[in-house]
Amino acid sequence: MPAASVNGIRINYGVEGGGEPLLLIMGFGATRMAWLLQRLFFRKHFKVISFDNRGTGRSDKPAGPYTVKDMADDAAGLLDHLEIESAHVVGVSMGGMIAQELAIRHPDKVRKLVLGCTFACADQEGGIAPELLRAMGFAGDAYPDETAPVPIEKSFRAVVSNTFNSPLYRLTTIPLTWFLPLFIHRDGLAAQQEAITGHDTRERLGRIKAPTLVMCGTDDRIISPSSSDTLAGRIPNSKLVKIDGGSHAFMAERAKRFNREVLAFLKI
Repeated sequence: MPAASVNGIRINYGVEGGGEPLLLIMGFGATRMAWLLQRLFFRKHFKVISFDNRGTGRSDKPAGPYTVKDMADDAAGLLDHLEIESAHVVGVSMGGMIAQELAIRHPDKVRKLVLGCTFACADQEGGIAPELLRAMGFAGDAYPDETAPVPIEKSFRAVVSNTFNSPLYRLTTIPLTWFLPLFIHRDGLAAQQEAITGHDTRERLGRIKAPTLVMCGTDDRIISPSSSDTLAGRIPNSKLVKIDGGSHAFMAERAKRFNREVLAFLKI
């Protein structure tokens, strides 16, 4: 896969399809592979750009600390590398935090904005649940045992809902349990976690100029749906959609509904 030199590091990315550019920003610890169901769908309609955030996947894992602003500048730098002046932007979870900062710090680069299962501040009600950090093995700012394998399946159980289609869960989780540890870097995850805990856009959300769609699943156990209420209430020209029964992984669990809602919004 190609890599861009951005802000002194290398960012792994991929480009698929044609048309208006659509930048997909994934969340904590995940790689661009997690966008597979969106990449396959949206490449029929857009020029889809997906990438690995700093600290994970095939992108560089520089020493921390990181901030969400750093990662937003990485995303802006990737668009510059690709000579794309502006793009539609979709971010979920930590990727939604990055997308918020991208829209605030680089407003001219964002045409329309989609924020999924994310929050404006970790300290507000509905911030990232301790269950996820415990499932990932965090104790404070780092892993308690750097030699132990990252518990991928346990982490997935914390993220997805009990109503998740069990055959699909087995089909996706088992291969990822084998494959993802090859791309997970503990120090990178610790630095990403630190960035999440420092994220706060509450007083700056009014600066977002792009029309915005805020989305979440009603059964998200990691980031409370109330966080989406906060975002939609503070971002001008925003629309809120809650997907009944959707978990924190609703973009995969309810991919058809997620893709349909996003496409309709971007095509307005």
